[in-house]
Amino acid sequence: MAYKIKSAECTVCGACEAECPNIAISLKKGTYVIDPAKCTECQGQFDSPQCAAVCPADCCVPA
Repeated sequence: MAYKIKSAECTVCGACEAECPNIAISLKKGTYVIDPAKCTECQGQFDSPQCAAVCPADCCVPA
């Protein structure tokens, strides 16, 4: 299952985009979005999704 970004809570800081090893996060229409086709929840690379680990607003959540 992919993660998603709660756009209403996103501060558009960019921390998540910089951490994503799959380049699944991009800026669209003023907020960050996660491409579910690219998101692997960092399985096989990290113990937990890196977007959620670095998000200061806690808006990266399971979809």
